[in-house]
Amino acid sequence: MNKYLVVFLLLPLIAIAQDRADYELGWTVGNIEVEPTPVGVDEMKYIGNQYITRDDSTLMNYVTRIVQNDIDFHADFQFVGIDSFYMKMYEMKELDILGWQRLGADYLVKLEAEFPANKIRVRWKLYDAIRQQMITKDVLVRKKSNWRVLGHEIANQIVKSLTGEDGIFLTKIVYVKKIGDGKEIFIADYDGASEIQLTNTGVLNLSPCYSPTSNEVFFTSFLEDDPKLFKVNVNSKKMTKVAEFKGIVAAPSISPDGDKIACVLSKDGNSEIYVLDIKGNIIKRLTKHRSIDSAPTWSPDGQMIAFSSDRSGSPQLYIMDSDGLNLHRLTYQSRYNDSPIWSARGDRITFVSRTKAGRFDLASIDTSGTQYKVLTEVGMNENPHFSPDGKHIIFSSTRLSSGDIYTMDITGRNQRRITRNGKTTNPNWGPMK
Repeated sequence: MNKYLVVFLLLPLIAIAQDRADYELGWTVGNIEVEPTPVGVDEMKYIGNQYITRDDSTLMNYVTRIVQNDIDFHADFQFVGIDSFYMKMYEMKELDILGWQRLGADYLVKLEAEFPANKIRVRWKLYDAIRQQMITKDVLVRKKSNWRVLGHEIANQIVKSLTGEDGIFLTKIVYVKKIGDGKEIFIADYDGASEIQLTNTGVLNLSPCYSPTSNEVFFTSFLEDDPKLFKVNVNSKKMTKVAEFKGIVAAPSISPDGDKIACVLSKDGNSEIYVLDIKGNIIKRLTKHRSIDSAPTWSPDGQMIAFSSDRSGSPQLYIMDSDGLNLHRLTYQSRYNDSPIWSARGDRITFVSRTKAGRFDLASIDTSGTQYKVLTEVGMNENPHFSPDGKHIIFSSTRLSSGDIYTMDITGRNQRRITRNGKTTNPNWGPMK
């Protein structure tokens, strides 16, 4: 039998599907409904006293769009755009703070630019539109060529000012893209920009997992025929073999401390969950069952592991301690549940669930086994992973193509497509930068 086919027969639980969307505006923390905060971002103004080129004007527009798109993306914010009809009706050339308040903004970001030497200097100010007073400000100076990073840095500072939490706009995502007869690992900015190919093997490379503590991506590869565990350095693109055993090595999941790897091995004739050290040596076998156990995922504190298994007759989710003890079944709401991923808060697990409509959808459940909620409703969806701030989910979907990468808030709202290749799957979100 073809060895590629063997893996898919042995591991049907590693990555299957997901999808349905609740487009509600708010999201819930405990039993409290949290509404996103309306934030406006004004167009960047030039405040220098020298002539600027058309390229400089374009650069100002680009940075403004980056900041606006980042604010629009964030789960805690509702982006408020300029209303041209409102301005025309009141014969306004630009909006003052009161005008932004009337448009519904609670907060306003103003951007000003200068161009010293071959650089761009941006002064940003954050205003409370309700009280009509400035909250904070800062100045960033970067090379013109770093305009994209500059925009993300400004947006991260705004997130920090309004929420007290770090922004995710300089994080990276990794994913698999079909190239010819192979599948290669790619990396890009969180919004899909600045894509770089990390592997160039011509064979199947699957299930990339970004290390939380090093600039390395672990993945399963057929580079040496049988599927083995490899890693690639994001900077040098150097590939290194991490582990090989009889049978398959698949579905790697790096522990939060970056020291251990939960994965699937079939060296004993069946797919079981093992924990390896970061060098690929076996620490412990966690499951021992004649059924297929797969798709391990660590809790945020590293104390528990969720996984999928068909030991009940169909794929369901289970939770156990990180040493394999205290195992119990989590899901009963559907006849098919797979590919779990633990939320950053540790209170919920998102996964692939086969709904009554017959689709594979993304769903979410409390770790107590309650509050089952379907998040997607279009196409076939799979491979969910959380953003490092725990407020967004990245996944692949066939809703508009043979497979592209999408993101959404944890409630299922704000779903957006970030790749357009049509041959892209297996996304994983890297750590904070």
